[in-house]
Amino acid sequence: MTYFSKSDFLFVPLGGSGEIGMNVNLYHYQDSWLMVDLGISFPDESTPGIDVVLPDLQFIQKHRDKLAGLVLTHGHEDHLGAIPYLWSSLGCPIWGSAFTLALLRRKLAESRNDYDIPLHEMGMNAVEKIGAFEIEMIGLNHSIPDPAALAIRTDAGLVLHTGDWKFDKTPVLGTDTDKDRLAKLGDEGVLVMVGDSTNAMVAGHTGSEAEARDGLTDAIGAATGRVAVTCFASNIARIDSIVKAAQANDRSVAIVGRALNRAISAAREVGYLLDLPEFVPEGDINLLPRENVVIICTGTQGEPRAAMAKIAAGAHETVSLDPGDTVIYSSRKIPGNENAISRVQDMLVRRKINLITDEDAPVHVSGHPSRDEMVEMYGLVRPKIAIPVHGTARHLVAHAELAESCQVPQTILPDNGAVIKLNDETVKIIDNVHTGAMTHERGSIIDMQADMLRARRRMLWNGSVTVSLVLNRTGNICMVPAVSQTGLGEGDKADDYIAAASLAVEDAVEQLGKSARKNDDSVEEVSGQAVRRVARSMFGLRPITHVHIMRVNQEDLMA
Repeated sequence: MTYFSKSDFLFVPLGGSGEIGMNVNLYHYQDSWLMVDLGISFPDESTPGIDVVLPDLQFIQKHRDKLAGLVLTHGHEDHLGAIPYLWSSLGCPIWGSAFTLALLRRKLAESRNDYDIPLHEMGMNAVEKIGAFEIEMIGLNHSIPDPAALAIRTDAGLVLHTGDWKFDKTPVLGTDTDKDRLAKLGDEGVLVMVGDSTNAMVAGHTGSEAEARDGLTDAIGAATGRVAVTCFASNIARIDSIVKAAQANDRSVAIVGRALNRAISAAREVGYLLDLPEFVPEGDINLLPRENVVIICTGTQGEPRAAMAKIAAGAHETVSLDPGDTVIYSSRKIPGNENAISRVQDMLVRRKINLITDEDAPVHVSGHPSRDEMVEMYGLVRPKIAIPVHGTARHLVAHAELAESCQVPQTILPDNGAVIKLNDETVKIIDNVHTGAMTHERGSIIDMQADMLRARRRMLWNGSVTVSLVLNRTGNICMVPAVSQTGLGEGDKADDYIAAASLAVEDAVEQLGKSARKNDDSVEEVSGQAVRRVARSMFGLRPITHVHIMRVNQEDLMA
């Protein structure tokens, strides 16, 4: 049980602290809860068969009658992607900026979970009373339209929850972060700043989107043949930059990928990308000379079902690349996706397709602040307390050290589930609540540690063994135990294992007492132990085992 007073001002991260992605944070005051963001993270090779990773909301579900609302800082998947899966367990209204809600509506419709959710649009510097909280959105610059920091006011103090941000003096789309408003908040007095840690280990200043546009213009200008550029679908400013870079090189643009079309539709709904020329329909790409087209496609992170992976494998329905064509990765690698990205890029290189990444040319800039910008932010806001979030432990520690160098009196490093009391000028962790990871499978939300998924992971790394035993009613073995295996060995090694495992099963059963041999559970246990013991000895593996037992009468065998 968690102990706190109804009047306590609390901050409780349920995701995104100590990890990249799956951002979900809670604030509590006067018996009222506020949720900020509800995002997903993506699986890696250790989670076979998993498409999406969701936060475990067990704690706040118990308090859903006190949950006043969910406020979204922006429209990236790691900040709103869990809503189609988990909103029904919360049932609260949602607030967000115009583009954020336009994108969310399309996600809900596409997922067929178009719940009757109360969606409330907020403009920058607008103030909303949500439960015991007064929320103001502060305009930011980031790699998506309409991102916002949240000024969260209570009688107990003012918190600035930054969301994702950077400073950009020459933005291609939208405006720079509202430094004047941030400075006024600093004058008002900020108790706590809960801040983005993504680039806390990166020195200097994050580049401007204008630099990425110039780099893309040069890279496309130097290319011969067909050019394909992959970027994050939600990076509307980057899409604008790619189109302008293509225009500067007398190339038309085609869009390939459902997520890109969805994001562009949302952007145009709220007034962005209205000055761009018509895109070439996907089905007409092959009608244009190869040197006169740029294809913008999904798949920056090596997703096997995305357009870039299919194009790289030569398996896309409408888009093909030839030797000498060019692929530009206008994106960063999200930690955990390196192997998947490398596989796709290797396929391109083997086919003699020119590959350009941000390591080769300035074709990408981050959407997060580097250390110089973070120092400037602390100079504007001047909080009494810094709470780093949105990053691994290394990111959080680097952020905390930077905050201390900026003379912030106190920093605190949260883990997911930490209950942090903000009432006093010296904050402290007073408790911990349950957190975890879930996934969505066949319409159900399942714990990532469920027996089914643990067994699946174990089979991935250790294989499986099946034993079939025929016993008579007294427990004597009537036939040689049949053993089959998957994923342990091949050829002679597999044959040797099956022979040794069969003998081990026979020995194990015969060593049981007469009464134990009549008990299927006892026979199953020792048989499984025997085949696992041989697998561990021969291969160093601990396979999943299945033991099938058939009991027969003596006359059945003679029939």
